[in-house]
Amino acid sequence: MAAIGLEHIAKAFPNGFRAVDDLSLDVADGEMLVLVGPSGCGKTTILRMIAGLERLSAGTIRIGSRMVNLVPPRDRDVAMVFQNCPLYPHLTVCQNMAFGLRMRGVARAEIDRQVRQAAKMLAVEELLGLRPGQLSGGQQQRVALGKAIVRRPACFLLDEPLTHLDAGLRVDMRAELARLHRQLRTTTIHVTHDQEEAMALGDRVAVVREGRLQQVAPPLEIYRSPVNRFVARFFGAPPMNLLEGTLVAAQGRLWLDEGSQRVLLPADAVPLVESRVGGRIVLGIRPEAVRLRPAGGPPDAGPSAEPVLRVTIDAVRPLGYKTDVECSTAAHGRLAVRLDARECPQPGLPATLFLPPDSLHYFAPDDDPAGRPGENLRLATMCTAPGMRL
Repeated sequence: MAAIGLEHIAKAFPNGFRAVDDLSLDVADGEMLVLVGPSGCGKTTILRMIAGLERLSAGTIRIGSRMVNLVPPRDRDVAMVFQNCPLYPHLTVCQNMAFGLRMRGVARAEIDRQVRQAAKMLAVEELLGLRPGQLSGGQQQRVALGKAIVRRPACFLLDEPLTHLDAGLRVDMRAELARLHRQLRTTTIHVTHDQEEAMALGDRVAVVREGRLQQVAPPLEIYRSPVNRFVARFFGAPPMNLLEGTLVAAQGRLWLDEGSQRVLLPADAVPLVESRVGGRIVLGIRPEAVRLRPAGGPPDAGPSAEPVLRVTIDAVRPLGYKTDVECSTAAHGRLAVRLDARECPQPGLPATLFLPPDSLHYFAPDDDPAGRPGENLRLATMCTAPGMRL
């Protein structure tokens, strides 16, 4: 096993496109770090640079104590698993898993021992005599992992290995990957665009946007304390509600004027936003934190100073274990609310949303004149700028 260190790495292609831009990141020995971000943000390019399949334009990569910028891929002691299982169709499962060891000249008895040990770990012992075309997608993915495991590399690089699996099998394979990592404790970088997968697997999660690092933290910390609007919206399903408006002072209090109504801000928001009176701010809240009361329903028990928002219920989706509701104000588009499964309000009716103060986030607008667009104002003094070591 070995730690991985990325120091100000960058990748620019001949057409001028910068896939990765001044990114620094440390992965601890034995850690599983999940790289997450939208398609095209540079995740796979980062993996390929670590593996030696892409030449760096700038920066340094270390695996353990060794700088590997000029080390050929075969000598970096990494195993990469792709989303499309790279199995040889004419070889059996056993021969596929043993292929890398055979190329290294490992003794036959040792190859057999390591292949059978990995096959037992992955529950594919009964498949060793079959060829890839005889396997399901999940079985092929297990065999691809087995090829990597038998090499006993210093680190694993997993490039969206679960993307092509159906939903049920993907959940099973997430649990399998988590179990394998607990057992092997091999340093692992796992790439995905699925934030649920990132939360389920990562010791830490690194969020990337347009080749730049946005935030690195344990998954729950990212969910609860996103550093900016992008992370807040990307991490969560449904994503965080963002309500943009003008901050106004009236009646001795601060209000968010969202265009059709004013929302009273709680007292603890005043130190964060009072310098922005007359400008624009963005109010954020997770769908599951919102409480909804249909018009004409029983009075809400919340405190009178709690922010409220008048909305119209546009759509209701009962999902068995929860109910997802879409609402809107006269001036604002979709707002998501997640309710208990027993609650099922009627679409087309007016309702009131109650916004618990301790669940609110306050963001700068994307065109913030202070020069920090989208920043979480509550975390402003604790954030490290993207591109610096986190």
